[in-house]
Amino acid sequence: MSLERQEVEKITHLARIAVGEAEMDALARSLSGILDFVEQMSAVDTQGVEPMAHPLHMAQRLRPDQVTEQDQRERFQSIAPEAEAGLYLVPKVIE
Repeated sequence: MSLERQEVEKITHLARIAVGEAEMDALARSLSGILDFVEQMSAVDTQGVEPMAHPLHMAQRLRPDQVTEQDQRERFQSIAPEAEAGLYLVPKVIE
């Protein structure tokens, strides 16, 4: 699929990307190449291929779910400028 210069200008405008006149033709060729590659990949028959989350067959190493630190909320809230009912109070910044 080949993109015309006008299409690339529209894409750059919608994406709010500043592209100089000298770079516009090179960008059009690059984007056209990407779209050609996607089209080529779409033509591949993937019937019967199981989707994968990762290209390697590996299991996630999990650590034991154990508490490693003490609860220090009371200590930290005692030095906070303002705290109430276990929550930190902060100034309103959005109206």
